Amino acid sequence: MLASFSFKSAEDQSDALKKSMEAGKNTYNQVCMACHMDKGQGIPNVFPPLAKSDYLMKDVTRNIKNLIEGLQGEITVNGKKYNQVMPASGLDDTDIANVLNYVMNSFGNKAEKMVTKEQVAKVRASLK
Repeated sequence: MLASFSFKSAEDQSDALKKSMEAGKNTYNQVCMACHMDKGQGIPNVFPPLAKSDYLMKDVTRNIKNLIEGLQGEITVNGKKYNQVMPASGLDDTDIANVLNYVMNSFGNKAEKMVTKEQVAKVRASLK
């Protein structure tokens, strides 16, 4: 369930998303790019792509949990199976929201709604 986020106008939302994505790109380059690569293409048969990723775009809450707790076990992305370990990111709520806004609106992806730090905090609280 996505948290509601109200803006005065569509332009305000666009500006907020743009700023979030810029910050998220920096985080991506520092934390995520080593495995998911510069264009989100991943490494075939090792690390899944984020580019045009059905797995990524299906469940925002799952994405937040994966960044908070890490991920292990088999997953299927764009019809291909992957079974590697992704460690917990160690990122705070703002950085998680920003990096998700970046990857979910880059590499051929387009999210319906912006991820907020409040949404991340709510998911984090549910994991305790």
